[in-house]
Amino acid sequence: MRTQNVVKLKSDDASSSHPTSPDSAAMEKALQDKLGITGLAAVHANLSPACLYERALARNEVQLSADGAVVARTGQHTGRSPNDKYVVRDSSNINDIDWGKVNQPYENEQFNAIKKRVTEWLKGREVFVQDLYAGADATYRLPIRVISTYAWHNLFARNMFIRPTAEQLAKGHEPAFTVLHIPDFEADPALDKTRSGTFVMLNFGQKLAMVGGTSYAGEVKKTIFTVMNYILPTKGVLPMHASANIGEAGDTAIFFGLSGTGKTTLSADGSRTLIGDDEHGWSDSAVFNFEGGCYAKVIRLSAKHEPEIYAASRRFGTVLENVVIDPKTRAVDFDDATLAENSRACYPLDFIPNASATGTGGLPTNIIMLTCDAYGVLPPISKMTAEQAMYHFLSGYTARVAGTEKGVTEPQATFSACFGAPFMPRPPETYASLLGNKIKFHKVNCWLVNTGWSGGAYGTGQRMPINVTRTLLRAALSGELAKAEFIKDESFGLMVPKSVKGVDDTILHPREMWQDRAAYDATAKKLIGLFAENFKKFAGKVSAEVEQAGMGR
Repeated sequence: MRTQNVVKLKSDDASSSHPTSPDSAAMEKALQDKLGITGLAAVHANLSPACLYERALARNEVQLSADGAVVARTGQHTGRSPNDKYVVRDSSNINDIDWGKVNQPYENEQFNAIKKRVTEWLKGREVFVQDLYAGADATYRLPIRVISTYAWHNLFARNMFIRPTAEQLAKGHEPAFTVLHIPDFEADPALDKTRSGTFVMLNFGQKLAMVGGTSYAGEVKKTIFTVMNYILPTKGVLPMHASANIGEAGDTAIFFGLSGTGKTTLSADGSRTLIGDDEHGWSDSAVFNFEGGCYAKVIRLSAKHEPEIYAASRRFGTVLENVVIDPKTRAVDFDDATLAENSRACYPLDFIPNASATGTGGLPTNIIMLTCDAYGVLPPISKMTAEQAMYHFLSGYTARVAGTEKGVTEPQATFSACFGAPFMPRPPETYASLLGNKIKFHKVNCWLVNTGWSGGAYGTGQRMPINVTRTLLRAALSGELAKAEFIKDESFGLMVPKSVKGVDDTILHPREMWQDRAAYDATAKKLIGLFAENFKKFAGKVSAEVEQAGMGR
């Protein structure tokens, strides 16, 4: 599968027109010794963004936007391929992995066979290599190596992960995990026992992942996230699919939420310092970012509503993925979804003006769980007990709206355990137990925030105004909301503030926003039933208090 019209360069042309980096020879030997990769046309080790730009443009991998970003298209895969993920099963992990549809078992012999074919296929090709880190906290930091056959994918990795200093590289970088991204190599389903030509394979024993048959760069990011999610719980660290920021008083807030709930937008608040927008760890002493960059969804991106992300997406060094540009002016059109609804921008974290220089923060004061409730029955903000937080963490609820996918004519509930089931190799209750213990020990305030609909379901009600959500969040994070008078929501058992300064009291209580109260009751009952049905898989795996935490009346 070829997703780009790439101009292949001969090795002598490559070295003359674009000199390789000084440590390329050493990297070539490392690839041979560690992975058995030989006969490469050229190895480009730890190139700078400018050099990767040159390579990507010379190879016709990307276009240049009018603002200086590189613009890449990923072909048929404009998102992850969750049904094509495999984990190699061996004696060290057979009892630790949550085997099933998400973590499909794969045999080591099969992995070695496809790996051998990949190394043969690589002969005569160029590769781009970046040595990086996952984890801003040095205690839990994972040295990684990302090998790409496309320059723009290597720039993506360089943006996305934590970049070592020149001194750190000079001392030697021994990767604890390697990702080999070969988009143009496809598996043979009959031979390799895969579902399709696309594959994302993790081998914890060999400390190696291979991603093939897809140019979607997010697969590389999420592969390393999965690795961190496997390693850290054994060290008492909770890995989280969440964003995080810090207030002026030094208070840390964690934002959980699935795609489309506002996690990236709401955490990039100019009045607070951004720790990171997607992946974090919570240790006994800190919250720390896994990454050194952001991967923001940019479809219909607005300078008015998301000024920080908008500015970061329009500058040199940013990688735009499946974003439409004018063929003549190269001007970016974030409103055009022709290529993908899931268009993305990848940029270094320091492109956000208020980003943390260290990627770390203190222990959290508040946890926010975001949901886009298209049924329009959840309160815009409500306070949760530790057990309710565990219940909603395990549920990982949001709702798709009609029109976003073919055949979707009414809101559809989506449940993703831990707000990131596809990236959690261990059983969900492992992560939920860690969360509950940390919430109780550190006495963290927990809030459920609905960024979805009010006054009716999608098509009848109205989308929750973002200024209302921001006002409610700021009240929660400042400590003001903790002092409010609360009323129990009888449908979901959540505690809802009676009033919040700057917000119409009526909008705080969903049932009052519906003209047809009987319709509200029926819709709420339906959603409660969907929650209960989804939670059956956790029966007997969590305490009775957690199981009952989703009950209302």
